[in-house]
Amino acid sequence: MSGRRRSPDNPAEWLGRAKSSLILSLAKTPGVLYEDLCFQAQQAAEKALKAVFVTRKIPYLYTHDINALLSGLEQHGIAIPEPLWRAVTLTSYASDTRYPGTSTPVTKEEYSGAVRLRKDVLLWAEEQVG
Repeated sequence: MSGRRRSPDNPAEWLGRAKSSLILSLAKTPGVLYEDLCFQAQQAAEKALKAVFVTRKIPYLYTHDINALLSGLEQHGIAIPEPLWRAVTLTSYASDTRYPGTSTPVTKEEYSGAVRLRKDVLLWAEEQVG
């Protein structure tokens, strides 16, 4: 996304940022850890969900917790498709694996799963935003 930035009250800005994170999540080059790519996948899903909050004029939580965001939308009468709930697993990439620590390294298979999940969330959010 290039050019002029829009207001944070504009869902297109959130979707643009989600798409940027989506692209970053695919940037597997030598030296880039799967953990960091999965963090970008989580960010893509989070920003896409926040676009739905903005579209519906619902105050969103300042959180990386995908479960909390999906639950917040559901509490405001928005039906969340059952497969989308699998995206709650992305939350761990925003905290547990993002920094050096005791978590085990993310595998290629886990990374592939994260990429699929964030695509599902982004597509659904785009439908909601219209």
